[in-house]
Amino acid sequence: MSEVVVSGLGKSFGAVRVLEGIELRVPAGSLTVILGPSGCGKTTLLRLIAGFERPDCGTISLGGQTVCDEHQSLPPERRQIGYVAQEGALFPHLNVAANITFGLSSRERRAQYRVAELLELVGLDAALAQRYPHELSGGQQQRVALARALAPQPRVILLDEPFSALDAGLREGTRRAVAHALAAAGATAILVTHDQAEALSLATQVAVMRDGRLAQVGTPAELYRQPADLGVATFLGDAVILPAEIRAGRAACDLGSLSVRGAAPDGPAEILIRPEQLTLTDVGGALGVAARVLDHTYYGKDLSVRLQLTDSGATIIARVPGYEPPQHGQHVRVVVYGDVIAYPQ
Repeated sequence: MSEVVVSGLGKSFGAVRVLEGIELRVPAGSLTVILGPSGCGKTTLLRLIAGFERPDCGTISLGGQTVCDEHQSLPPERRQIGYVAQEGALFPHLNVAANITFGLSSRERRAQYRVAELLELVGLDAALAQRYPHELSGGQQQRVALARALAPQPRVILLDEPFSALDAGLREGTRRAVAHALAAAGATAILVTHDQAEALSLATQVAVMRDGRLAQVGTPAELYRQPADLGVATFLGDAVILPAEIRAGRAACDLGSLSVRGAAPDGPAEILIRPEQLTLTDVGGALGVAARVLDHTYYGKDLSVRLQLTDSGATIIARVPGYEPPQHGQHVRVVVYGDVIAYPQ
C-alpha cells in the first residue's frame, strides 16, 4: 500500500480550465472518495493520477516516489496502479480466470495465480472462474474487474464510478463487497462518484470537488456535520437553510432560538439544519413552533414531510420515521434537536 500525494495540480483542455490548484493527500491503506457533480473534474483527476493524461502543472507522488512533475511523467504501466472502469471493461472473449490474470506474467497466467484467492476476496464463488463475462450479473462483473485490478498487487487502486451502471438492488451489495475486499487487501484506493450516499457510507476520507477545485476534504462525519459552506452542505444531503440573527452563541430564526455549533460572530447569518434534526409533535405541546403539513414523500422506513410554518409562512422539510405518516393539512409543532451551523453573511 502507498500514500498518494497530489500538490498544485492543474489541467486545461484548450481554453477550458478543468482543474486548478488541487491539493490532496490519500493516506496509505485508506479509501478516499472524490465526490462531485458531473463535469466538475473528478474523472480528469483520476486519469491524471493513473497517468492517462499529463497535468499542466503540479506534482503527483505514489509511496514517496514522484511519478509526475514539470520535468517528467511516468507512463501508466510503470506506476503500479490498478484501474477499475465504470462498467468493468472485462474482455468478453476471456473467461473470469483469464480476465483476472491478464496483467500477470505468462508463468502466473498459466498457473492461474491467486484466482481462487481473489475471487474469495471479492465475495465470489471459485466455481465462476470458468464463466465468461456475459454469463455474469453486472455486480459480479464489477467484482471480477476489481479482482483483476488487485491481482498484480498494485500500489494504488483507482475506481471510476464503478457502481453507476448497476440497479439499486445490486449496487448496495456490490458496494459492500468492494469496500470489504479493498480493506482486506490493505489497498490504498481512490473512488470517483457523484452519489452522496455512496461517498458517505464507503469512504475513510471524502474530497468534495466543485468547479475544478476541492471545496473540502475530511471524514464523512466531518463533512456532513461541519460543511465548509452552504454549497458543500446542500450537495451532501437535504438541508433546511434559514436566515437568522446570531447573539451570544444562539440563532434567532423562524424555528425559535437555537444553539449554534462552534464559535460564530454576532450578526446576520444563514443557518443549516439537517431535516432529521426536526421532530413533529402534537399541537397541544409547549415545545417548538406551529406548522401545517403540506405533503410528504414516503420512503418506507422514513418520509420527507414538507411543512409551512404558521407565523412566518416559510416552507421547510423534516425527515421523520415512516411508521406513522402525518396527514395532509394536519397541524403540528416542529421541534429542533441538536445544534445548528451558522454561516455569517
